[in-house]
Amino acid sequence: MDKKVEQKTKQTDKPKKDKSQNPMRKIKIEKVLLSVGLKESGEPVERVFKLVKKITGSNPTRTQTTRNARTFRLRRGLDIGVKVTLRGKKAELFLKKALGGVEDKLKKSCFDNNGNVSFGIKEHLDIPGEEFDPTIGIFGFNINTTLTRGGFRIRRRKVKAKSIPTSIRIKQDESIDFFKKNYNVSLL
Repeated sequence: MDKKVEQKTKQTDKPKKDKSQNPMRKIKIEKVLLSVGLKESGEPVERVFKLVKKITGSNPTRTQTTRNARTFRLRRGLDIGVKVTLRGKKAELFLKKALGGVEDKLKKSCFDNNGNVSFGIKEHLDIPGEEFDPTIGIFGFNINTTLTRGGFRIRRRKVKAKSIPTSIRIKQDESIDFFKKNYNVSLL
């Protein structure tokens, strides 16, 4: 009976494979979303629209209110914000530039357990290379980054769409390591 136990332990003591070499485990940037929310509509939205177009080089879209809010003098359908989604090389270049605005330092709370990273910039002048334009003014914005890896397509496919298994989900420590390695980010 002792021999059977020894054989079972020998079978389970096999060395584990190094999963970091698997190309499907490689983390990539899926998209970067830059958004600016304002308290009012009208001319400030147009100024922010010009600013976002200048910073990103892409054509942004305006966000609209979905409800009436009399206390803020807003009604349904008014433009109160601007957003733009960047993908591919444009997203990577903008993210490097935006991380310079926070001096390549992020809090651990900026990273979640689903592969998302979010941080804000108080003034667009903090970004290296940006200068003050009196016709635009000074605005801050939020930057949300979504990370992905091979196999994430199963949640978006039309036939047999499923949720992402926990084995391929991007955990908080993996996304922190990705940003440290690729963007030289340090944690506060």
